[in-house]
Amino acid sequence: MAISKATVIAVTSVRGGTGKTITTLNLAGIFETMKKKVLIIDMDLYSGSIDLLLKLKVEQDLFNLIDDLNNSRFDNIDNYITKYDDYIDVIASPKDPRNSSRINSRYLNILFGKTKMKYDVILIDTNHFMNDTNLVVFDSSDVILYIIKNDLVDLKNMRTMVSIYTDMDKTNYKVVLNESADKKSYFTNYDINHMIYHNVDYTIPSSFHIKNIEKYLIDGKILTLDKKIRLSNKKGIENLEKLIKNIYKEPVKEVNTPITLNKTELKKKYKKNKKNI
Repeated sequence: MAISKATVIAVTSVRGGTGKTITTLNLAGIFETMKKKVLIIDMDLYSGSIDLLLKLKVEQDLFNLIDDLNNSRFDNIDNYITKYDDYIDVIASPKDPRNSSRINSRYLNILFGKTKMKYDVILIDTNHFMNDTNLVVFDSSDVILYIIKNDLVDLKNMRTMVSIYTDMDKTNYKVVLNESADKKSYFTNYDINHMIYHNVDYTIPSSFHIKNIEKYLIDGKILTLDKKIRLSNKKGIENLEKLIKNIYKEPVKEVNTPITLNKTELKKKYKKNKKNI
């Protein structure tokens, strides 16, 4: 039987306000246009807003899932998933931020194991803290996307992260410059590459800045699924599609081949078992 394993993509930043969550949703929208089944896990534990931006009615969130695993009450992963549409599912961050500190990171790998077989892609929206939870997420991810702005603080913090990853010999991260989040450009790409000791891998162009974005968010829409936005922001859509094309791998097919024995082997096995009785 063939088993599919999802590509796990962590979307993070080096500080708040970089457009990380909107980028996560936009990537989910692009994957939907590719007919890929997507799970978004909102791991921005203290200020997660995926369910709010998608206007979802959440009954069971991430805390309920981890708490049930911890107390042997877990039954089915579907009980904790909220559907957005036919292609995008969500596991929401804790409704009560006080429960965020009660999420035991050692159960996250169990969560990933139970969801990898059900989806083509798992997008994990994280916060910018280097805590135990995020370290587990990063270790479990195939790709880590750092969303940064053309801003001195962002560049300084990104340089620190690059240094850390260099010391760890970790290379599965990409730097995404989000020019759409802030039209101000203080530094050229050449400047940025030298300031952070790493190339900007992808750019979300300033032309993808949506003036009336609040209207779409209030309606619970994903920008990259809207026909008008796709037509009027072709460059931004193309850049996101290019990013996905380069980081996404088709699910790995693991084939479990049944073991077959011929008559001679069966007789030997029978005699051996009979002797051991």
